[in-house]
Amino acid sequence: MTTSSPGWGILAPGGIAGAFARDLAVGGHRLVAVGSRDQGRAEAFATTHGATTAHGSYEALVADPDVDVIYVASPHGLHREHALLAIEAGKHVLVEKAFTTTGDEAQEVVDAARAKGVFVMEAMWTRFLPTMVAVRERIAAGDLGELVSVTADHSQMLDLSPGSRMIEPALGGGALLDLGVYCVSLAHAFLGPVTQVRAAGAVDQAGVDHRGSAILTHEGGRQSTVTFSMETLGSNRASIAGTEGVIELDPAFYVWTGFTRRHASGDKETFVPETDGRGMQFQAVEVERCVAAGQLESPLMPLDETVAIMRVMDEITAQMRASA
Repeated sequence: MTTSSPGWGILAPGGIAGAFARDLAVGGHRLVAVGSRDQGRAEAFATTHGATTAHGSYEALVADPDVDVIYVASPHGLHREHALLAIEAGKHVLVEKAFTTTGDEAQEVVDAARAKGVFVMEAMWTRFLPTMVAVRERIAAGDLGELVSVTADHSQMLDLSPGSRMIEPALGGGALLDLGVYCVSLAHAFLGPVTQVRAAGAVDQAGVDHRGSAILTHEGGRQSTVTFSMETLGSNRASIAGTEGVIELDPAFYVWTGFTRRHASGDKETFVPETDGRGMQFQAVEVERCVAAGQLESPLMPLDETVAIMRVMDEITAQMRASA
């Protein structure tokens, strides 16, 4: 690293990249460079977000000696290509969720990172929020007893007009990769590996899913139910239930939100967050902590778990297409 504080580079200055850059500033992290295929777009982003250098190509970004960590913010369909580019350049990498478009692609990126000896993590920023830290603390303390089930919905009305990346197969369009991944990841985090998938959904002629649902069976017979849609509004709630209580996450469950914990005894607790920014800075904190400690993956978002989640989503996608 060039200094004790890692230099961040952002690959592909789109909307999510802007949100991440703002939270990097909130957290006091160093954004040193941005890379785009358009020099003017890179310069505009750098001016807005205070990056030192604007590169007119991704190759120039990953070659920048002042950049220690690359945040890959391109569309899902390009994550594999861009993650491999950064890895080959010897950079640590944070890849926007969904990590890739398939489990095989995810495994390829993981294998490359391990062979190169660089840190890589999926940017499932929800896992690192103070909300989820508090939820994990309650569960570890036994407040819910033995975990039994998870329910989660992520449904929004997104831009589905012609030309939108959300309906473009080559860019990884679809509700599952953009929205449903939050639900599947939440269930996997608390209930563990999935042993059976039962899914159905609405898929267009190009094979892009617009909405869907799945019942997932996890090890030990525990179950989760996930629903997702990019053409309807939903509750955007989630709950984690155990033999002695339940935690109900306020909508939207995947952001820096509050929750209510209810115990079978009648005891009730309300968690109210003290937010500062959107909350994406906490994943940057985890990246920097791991890199400083010489860890090549995060114990909160292990690479093998990222691959396993992608394979579950492969199966959900296959069943949605078969049911359409």
